[in-house]
Amino acid sequence: MLMCLTASHKNASFDLLEALSVRTDSVARRITEHTECVSGAVVVATCNRFEAYIDFDEPLTSAQAVALEATADAVAAASGIDAAILRQSLEVHSGQDAAEHLFAVAAGLESVVVGEGEIAGQVRRSLERAREEGTTSSDLERLFQRASQTSRGIKNRTPLGRAGRSIVRLALDLAESRISDWSTTKVLLVGTGAYAGASLAALRDRGVTDVSVYSPSGRGARFATKHDMDNVSSTDFARLAASVDVIVTCTTANGHVIDAELLQRGRLEAHSAGADAAATVTPIGAVAAAPAAAHSAATAGLIAGTGLDGATLEAANGCPVDHDARAQLVIDMGLPRNVDPDVQTVRGVELLDLETIRIHAPLEELQATDEARKIVSRAARKFSDVTDEQSVSDAVVALRSHVFDLLEDEIQRAAGRGDDGETARALRHLTGVLLHTPTTRAKDFARAGEAQKYRDAIETLFGISVDGLASAAEDRAVADDAARGEATA
Repeated sequence: MLMCLTASHKNASFDLLEALSVRTDSVARRITEHTECVSGAVVVATCNRFEAYIDFDEPLTSAQAVALEATADAVAAASGIDAAILRQSLEVHSGQDAAEHLFAVAAGLESVVVGEGEIAGQVRRSLERAREEGTTSSDLERLFQRASQTSRGIKNRTPLGRAGRSIVRLALDLAESRISDWSTTKVLLVGTGAYAGASLAALRDRGVTDVSVYSPSGRGARFATKHDMDNVSSTDFARLAASVDVIVTCTTANGHVIDAELLQRGRLEAHSAGADAAATVTPIGAVAAAPAAAHSAATAGLIAGTGLDGATLEAANGCPVDHDARAQLVIDMGLPRNVDPDVQTVRGVELLDLETIRIHAPLEELQATDEARKIVSRAARKFSDVTDEQSVSDAVVALRSHVFDLLEDEIQRAAGRGDDGETARALRHLTGVLLHTPTTRAKDFARAGEAQKYRDAIETLFGISVDGLASAAEDRAVADDAARGEATA
């Protein structure tokens, strides 16, 4: 049985999703270790969702409770979030519903921006991580591979995904009203991962040419060389961050990379170097004056950080807070947050984070979405049918093994009586005809969710142990493979 436990932007707070995005590497392993009933787990963790896909060895009446407990305990151990809160926040899907949910997620139908393209890659990488950790299973492999196939089918057969939808592009769409001319806008990109590449592409599509990159992990030089842009050193980071028009952050670094103190310090460094930060920022829209109390607090904090008294600092460099600062936009694409919300206390700075972007997400394009959901439903139904059929495959194998063993015994007896092969051919034909209906009915019972009834009937009518004969058949296959290997050695 496959189950999915999910917390997303649709049913969980942004703060909970942010907490869930931290230290999820060990969650899948913890889930698989929770009970012997769990044969596999794959965790999908993105900026707007946390999902655990779990494979149970057999259907259980208490499967939902077991899955919820396993996931909640694993996440609590990894993140420190109270398990009781997690149990209340996780939504549960099972069987075909779990498959349909994942297929919709991979196609971008459950995203903040419907049809966005990044999620398909995130789903694929989640499976790759599970493989590396050894937590996947054959059913989960098939589930996630089918999800990727469905996503590609929707992209090719519907308008969704063709317009380059993404969180990055939505954020830039929301920034349009604040930007007078993208071609003259100076941008600092913080991060070098997949979102950084998507952000850079979206910026250049809008005509931005002046983009530099900073990497908290030190990967900036390689990224800059690959994309023909300037790399910002740690020494210059604060000054440049305070000087550009737009900052886009999309790094996986834990903790805030940018805060009010850094921007204030950067303005002071630029002023000390003789370059007034206000003069280097292009006008990008009207800016409401920051509250006087916030401005005073920011100034006092910066002065305290320098170790100088206010009079000395202002006499040497002028006021550390730029009273004439023009608007500066900070777009935080990180989860957990890359930017401390206190940057909004810095005069002229406006923050656009994922929570704000989510609020302004556009409505779905109904026709394209409906078509995509029909594709998802058909794919999930087909996946479920195949899964159900596989659930009785061992019973079919056991039945056929039992019948063919009897057949071979009869053929041997006929040969001993001098049969010229006619009897053997007739017996084989009859056996095939007799097995056709039980084999077909196995699929019917499986699709109706009554696989166990079929297994019970086989054991009752033929007096065979389905598990025992299936295992024996597997043992014979292994022995045959070994014998063939020795013969060719």
